[in-house]
Amino acid sequence: MSVTISLAQIPVVRGNWRENLKQHLKMIGQSSNYNADVVVFPELSLTGYELDLAEELALSLEPSNFEELSRSSVQSEMIIVAGCPLRVPGLSHPTIGAVVCFPNGRVEFYSKQHLHDGESEFCSAGNVDYVFDVNGHKIALAICADFTEADHSRRAKNLGADVYLASALISENGFVPDSKILSGIASEHGIPVLLSNHISVTGGWETCGKSSVWSSQGELVISANSKESGIVLCTISGCETDLNLTGKWYADSI
Repeated sequence: MSVTISLAQIPVVRGNWRENLKQHLKMIGQSSNYNADVVVFPELSLTGYELDLAEELALSLEPSNFEELSRSSVQSEMIIVAGCPLRVPGLSHPTIGAVVCFPNGRVEFYSKQHLHDGESEFCSAGNVDYVFDVNGHKIALAICADFTEADHSRRAKNLGADVYLASALISENGFVPDSKILSGIASEHGIPVLLSNHISVTGGWETCGKSSVWSSQGELVISANSKESGIVLCTISGCETDLNLTGKWYADSI
């Protein structure tokens, strides 16, 4: 079976959950219009990459904290992956997390396992890998620095993942080296690799957009090539030994 994944590029406002949620709901609607099965947003998309606010903005792992996103997932019949700081029992600081809402009302969570320099001052690292199923495909989640550690993608492959999906904050200067890493993951493990990146200045970083898809041979299939608001839509079909990928960029039409 095929799976269609939407990589959303949205503007974010520092610490403004309500305004950022509006942008999420807008892109969820647009992704649904193109019959996406999954929509994924950049790292800490609901709050912005504002580590100094992580303690204040972090939410516990309670589905009720994500009621609007969950309701949108049910209504659109689409899996939603969004980013926010999470309070995980037993950890001293919030994690850089992802909330995953499913059309059946289930809500699950993943916490970034590998932290960049400076992140550990504000955030704790997670220690559990995460893979979810959709239309016969297993999709592994990564958050930014996760993909720079070779063992993370290796474990994902061992868990049966046939798609590696990364939410990130990548700057203009960081895009070339990071894209080489992501391309290398694709070719080494023989699975498509997808990236959703920020377009706003957030946490003091000038980001570059360019949400992208690499084939299982490590070849770039599509990139947004811009800092516009919009979605990269990728459809993956076929079996692991004979995958077909198509992609298209849709600038924000609203």
